[in-house]
Amino acid sequence: MSNPSSGLGPNRASASSAPPRIGLALAGGGPLGAIYEIGALCALQESLDGVDFNEAAAFVGVSAGGFIAAGLANGMTPRQLCSAFIENDSPDEDLIRPSLFVRPAWDEYVRRIALLPGLLAQASLRVLFKRRALLSAMEVLGRALPTGVFSHAPLEAQMRRVFSAPGRSNDFRRLERKLVLVATDLDSGEAAPFGLPGWDHVPISQAAAASAALPGLFPPVQIDGRWYVDGALKKTLHASVLLDMGLDLLFCLNPLVPFDASHSHQHQVLGDPAIPRLVSGGLPVVLSQTFRSLIHSRMELGMKGYEHSHPGTDIVLFEPDQRDPEMFLANTFGYAQRRALAEHAYQKTRADLRSRRSTLAPMLARHGVRLNDALLDDSRRTLVGRKRRLRTRSARTLQRLNEVLNDLELTLARHGA
Repeated sequence: MSNPSSGLGPNRASASSAPPRIGLALAGGGPLGAIYEIGALCALQESLDGVDFNEAAAFVGVSAGGFIAAGLANGMTPRQLCSAFIENDSPDEDLIRPSLFVRPAWDEYVRRIALLPGLLAQASLRVLFKRRALLSAMEVLGRALPTGVFSHAPLEAQMRRVFSAPGRSNDFRRLERKLVLVATDLDSGEAAPFGLPGWDHVPISQAAAASAALPGLFPPVQIDGRWYVDGALKKTLHASVLLDMGLDLLFCLNPLVPFDASHSHQHQVLGDPAIPRLVSGGLPVVLSQTFRSLIHSRMELGMKGYEHSHPGTDIVLFEPDQRDPEMFLANTFGYAQRRALAEHAYQKTRADLRSRRSTLAPMLARHGVRLNDALLDDSRRTLVGRKRRLRTRSARTLQRLNEVLNDLELTLARHGA
């Protein structure tokens, strides 16, 4: 069955003729997260009549989701983002190559190496003149380690070029739509909502780089004398930033979910690879699962809290199926792989909409949004080319049955509640 993402909370009746205030919250996840969100947004944009994400009332983005949110707020459609990031067939100034995420942080390396002679002297003095000072000396030498492996400068420069094109802006205050990119203040641990009053003087490209500065991978970003790192350290989605604006409907996309290997055999029947035990993947897989589990459990708690703190807003969440190994095992730096992953996210989001259409349709209708059933049921639609077909007719039948049963289960649960 599809992932248990759901709409939350009753919305106030749309008695007035004013159009609904719709928002979009995008979580992070590196290049993989950006690929998933672009594929999912393309599916949602074409499948939901009455929704134009470029016309949303407000956007909030964290980490890689910040780049996508900034592009949408600047008028770039989901399909244009797909051309720029996935297919690389946009104008040169719009291209966002994944290689920009992995340029070595040479400045940081040089800065830390320059500290090494002085730190070696301090460590030596501690060892020579203090008993049991070896650990203390190692702590001193630890200051010579770079705070990040990759540089954010190439990506920030490309964002600056993209948002400086005619008709766009790298200034929060010049945008027609509210955009918030959240980072974390390294010294205080507090959220930094760039784009809100008092925070909107910072260039969008710089705020996006700060929001994506995952400690260990990217050095902290200095802005106005403060150092900022990835916004996901504080919260996964930061949806409350938009909910406090009194929205009617909020779409949330979260690319990273923990993988459920115990049920992956169900997807193997449908043509996906199986992962019997995560421990077989070694340390990288174990760390990935740990990180995903931590941020997802925190997001689940936040979503439950929003139901009570903002009952006047309908919230609908989209994320990968936890039993789907393709997004978990993804290699995002090959061109062909990026296309395949974007197509996968596009098709899985369409399947998710079909699986939840009975519960989503009435909730969305309250805001003048309608599921385009004819388009959703058109099996020929693709995002970036020919989609992978399930190997057998029985597998295709099982997939369709899975969607129908999940839709029925959600409908019964809603009426039972």
